[in-house]
Amino acid sequence: MIYIAYALIGLLGAILVALIYVRVAPTKPSHWHEVEVPLMAPGAYPSAGGHLIQRVVQGDGVQMMAQLDQIICATARTSVVAGTVEDNKTTYMTRTKICGFPDFTTVRLMTVPDSDDCMLQVYGRLRFGQSDLGVNRKRIDGWMAQLDAMGGAATPTP
Repeated sequence: MIYIAYALIGLLGAILVALIYVRVAPTKPSHWHEVEVPLMAPGAYPSAGGHLIQRVVQGDGVQMMAQLDQIICATARTSVVAGTVEDNKTTYMTRTKICGFPDFTTVRLMTVPDSDDCMLQVYGRLRFGQSDLGVNRKRIDGWMAQLDAMGGAATPTP
């Protein structure tokens, strides 16, 4: 019986160490900000560890990006890691409420070759683990719904 108690204490200790590490692990901004996702057709591209959406921007892309920046920065436990709206590329970190797991989202405004249009790319991904359980998709969809409600100038994802 004592071995079971030791095993449980060891397991709880390992979980506690992992949770502390998730909160204090250093973040290298360039690793998350310098990611380059190729320009693709407008749409949603889910993956096990994240979510990518691309939308065609109609009108002033910088103004629309500024609106989206305000929405993202108003999200609880979210901060800018690198970049600015003026750079047409900003990376944010959002931590989960209970465990503090960090997710990174890069918002980028790109010019579409041979066109007057711009493309908005929002790429959210996790730092730790294999699956985000749809958290990034839910967060990004919420941001985009708020942008649409503000009259954001991006064509909704099909």
